[in-house]
Amino acid sequence: MQGTVTLVGAGPGDPELLTLKAVRAIRAATVLLVDDLVGDEVVALADPGARIVHVGKRGGCKSTPQAFIEKLMVIAAREGETVVRLKGGDPFIFGRGGEELEHLRAAGIEVRVVNGITAGLAAVSSLGVPLTHREHAHGVVFVTGHAKPGERGVDWARLAATACDARLTLVIYMGVSGVEQIAQGLLAGLPAATPAAVIQHASLPQQRHVACTLGELARTVAREGVASPAVIVIGDVMSGLAAAARGQQLSRVA
Repeated sequence: MQGTVTLVGAGPGDPELLTLKAVRAIRAATVLLVDDLVGDEVVALADPGARIVHVGKRGGCKSTPQAFIEKLMVIAAREGETVVRLKGGDPFIFGRGGEELEHLRAAGIEVRVVNGITAGLAAVSSLGVPLTHREHAHGVVFVTGHAKPGERGVDWARLAATACDARLTLVIYMGVSGVEQIAQGLLAGLPAATPAAVIQHASLPQQRHVACTLGELARTVAREGVASPAVIVIGDVMSGLAAAARGQQLSRVA
């Protein structure tokens, strides 16, 4: 019999944020193809007899080619395996889950999807900050700061103007390496005083964050040495966090 493939969202890192459905899928798998950002505690939930294949994918690092990952899934499924493609966050939010789903369906492979908590949501929730608020943000935009090679990428000035007019929170993935360009573009449509924060290693014990304004964003990231994996959050919902950070700075000076 032909096997199946399940695209499973492993969440932002904390194993306690896995869904029950994700845990069941991981335990039932005979083959797991595991992303680089999936923690050992999550992988440890697999059956001891399952075959674990690490297929690292991280911006700025050596990565397993996407075509090779898709080929492995098809081969394993045709051999009758129960395959889990274990992906950080949610498979359908900057996880290439859509590409994999299309490829597998074209090959005649049965595909299931199990959602996971995306890093942008986990990051702000861990700080006690909402992504939307009736008085501060009427919506949220998840956007990548890392363009596909050869493509222009996001028009940050236009996005900023839309965010300002519609009162939206911006959550930027994979944007730390290009933060200076991103901030310059956003300043064309958003005030320099717009609250911002960068959260690194969301949900993990080593999580840390910096709070600042959009005008100070690039300098703050450079000064504090914030690196990937991290998400950048910009919008008025972050105002309380920024105020708390300013209070801490004043108390240290006093």
